[in-house]
Amino acid sequence: MPPTDASANAGTAPVTDTGTTSPTAPESRIGPAADAGADSEDTLDLHLPDEFVALFAEDTGADGSRSLGATATATATATATATAGQAGASATSAATVERAGAGTGTTTATCASEAPPASTTPNPDDLLGDVADWGLLSTPAGALHLVPVRIERDLPIISRWMNDPAVTAFWGLAGPDNAIEEHLRSQLHGDGRSVPCMGLLEGTPMSYWEIYRADLDPLARHYPARPHDTGVHLLIGGMGDRGRGLGGTLLRAVADLALDKRLACARVVAEPDIRNTPSVAAFLTAGFRFAAEIDLPAKRAALMIRDRSLRHLL
Repeated sequence: MPPTDASANAGTAPVTDTGTTSPTAPESRIGPAADAGADSEDTLDLHLPDEFVALFAEDTGADGSRSLGATATATATATATATAGQAGASATSAATVERAGAGTGTTTATCASEAPPASTTPNPDDLLGDVADWGLLSTPAGALHLVPVRIERDLPIISRWMNDPAVTAFWGLAGPDNAIEEHLRSQLHGDGRSVPCMGLLEGTPMSYWEIYRADLDPLARHYPARPHDTGVHLLIGGMGDRGRGLGGTLLRAVADLALDKRLACARVVAEPDIRNTPSVAAFLTAGFRFAAEIDLPAKRAALMIRDRSLRHLL
């Protein structure tokens, strides 16, 4: 079903190889950053020697100002002292982070003596990153490119797909263009927690996607969400592209792409209608596991999860 509000958040919808999915709406809520004060106990109590105190006193002018030389000398020495003292503290801090990760089910450990490169360190404030920069994706069906929706370009084709009776039963967005436009704009003008995209296979528009933060969505009230869980909705648009196994092929590729691009994300989730057997089958083919049946406001859904730790096994 479409979002329950007209906020900036996309919903949660399943995919189906018959081209049907049903989104629900996320709320505007962002979880707190974890362990923001993890290093608060590493503060050092530094004491300047009497000689430095004397230098500061001698170098103070009549107007109360200090000369640059004395200040720089004292600062450099204090910095060197702090650096030496913090060497042991940093190892303790890193070990604490590693322990915290294990407690939340994180499978990747950080070596206590070596921090990861800046380019691979997840940003705790990231919502989805720039999906537009995820680039071309090679799949057995051809090159797939997720391109963020542009209303003036994509509304006619998306409206046509949404008004297909086979799609309407699960997406619930059939109707005039302005209703579908509102659904798209609520995401495009939001805070970035949901990104509607056109899926171009070998350059041809053939699918509609929504990549969203499942842990910030109302869906999170109905399952044990984890920080940075990423949700995916897929609509296979044209009837000629349905029933050929494309759903499972493309879902696997996009789910793995999300895991590759979002290092903070450990799982990709979806919630197809439990009655939509082709959709559930597509997720299973894509390497998702069936986790549970959950009751959502508009449907009873199959909670499907693709785990980072199991991606090479399923």
